[in-house]
Amino acid sequence: MKTSISRRQFLAVVGAVAAAGALSACGSSSSSTASSAASGAASGSASGDTIKVGLLAPLTGDVSVYGIAVANGASLYIKQINEAGGINGKQVELIQMDEQGDATQAVNCFTQMVDQGITALIGDVTTTPTLAVVAATQDYNMPMVTASATAEAVTYDAETDTVYQNVFRTTFTDPFQGVKMGDYATDKLGYTRAAVIYQIGADYNEGLATNFESEFAANGGEIVASETYSAGDVDFRTQLTTILAANPEVVYCPNYYEDVGQILSQAESVGLTVPFLGGDGWDGVTQYATAEQLDGCYFCANYATGSNPDFESAYETEYGESYPNGFAPLGYDAAMTVCYGLQAAEEAGLEAGSDEYKQAVIDGIKGGEIEGVTGTFTFDDHNDPVKTAAILSFENGEAVFVEQY
Repeated sequence: MKTSISRRQFLAVVGAVAAAGALSACGSSSSSTASSAASGAASGSASGDTIKVGLLAPLTGDVSVYGIAVANGASLYIKQINEAGGINGKQVELIQMDEQGDATQAVNCFTQMVDQGITALIGDVTTTPTLAVVAATQDYNMPMVTASATAEAVTYDAETDTVYQNVFRTTFTDPFQGVKMGDYATDKLGYTRAAVIYQIGADYNEGLATNFESEFAANGGEIVASETYSAGDVDFRTQLTTILAANPEVVYCPNYYEDVGQILSQAESVGLTVPFLGGDGWDGVTQYATAEQLDGCYFCANYATGSNPDFESAYETEYGESYPNGFAPLGYDAAMTVCYGLQAAEEAGLEAGSDEYKQAVIDGIKGGEIEGVTGTFTFDDHNDPVKTAAILSFENGEAVFVEQY
């Protein structure tokens, strides 16, 4: 039987004061705490006053825009928990490290965190380092919740039909997004003829495209063209001209916003003016496309601006700016999920860091229902969240929330 705890019940206060944690580069022995009450508690695991949790993210490098957002969201939730009294009267101490977007660094950071006594891990952020850390966690049965790694292999090895029982995620998977938009295109928008254009050789893009094509066809639709391009390409006119000749009603474009902007612009130039659909990689596309190019387009995402004013206000108060992208609320929910498991282990009266404690954290997460800012979710047999997606469209060049679907 699943137990449920609401965000209001588990979080006594929503507002937060300025963050106190200092970031730690991988290789450093310093740690950061989520609140001033936890600072200076390096020996907390011995005294029983703190619970140590790792926070692993790329805080510098090419994908730091995602890592910083996840880290900020997670740190905000931990800060709020601590200010509300902690978990079972204990403060949560964050040991936060920068893996710089590198898989080897990520494993090194994780090993250092284990040496410092963590009992659960929030992270990693992007798929390749996350997969490396997943492998490293198996020897420790370390509870691990990634906010944003979407590849199916993060929680499940299809070749051996093995579920990584200690690993969870708060984002939906690549297959989920493709299926969701395949259903939305046919069932809600009524399209029967679709084309697809996506980057080949990228797990994210291919995962969304393949599953969209399968679901759209299973719903009675026809895929009239399926075109690919390679990383680094900037001219898509050949593919778009082929799509135009196939006469689709809609084009599915499961790529990241920089490419999407160029594709929409070049589609307009070749006379392809049908609406486009996308996935959460579209977050930020309004800076790369005009209002006319975005008119009639839809994409799915984990979070829509305005759907949780409490979170958005708390984030702006904490960091002095609006949340930057959908990775921040996912980071918040990842921290919430870890704390949900920690609460279960604490209620069982177990010793933080012990094998029994870590298993209790895992069991608590697996059997729970999390009322997060990205929606209420449970976990399926692969430890992936069972949740709805936010569907967004565009008005006057700005993304607007349509519905949860």
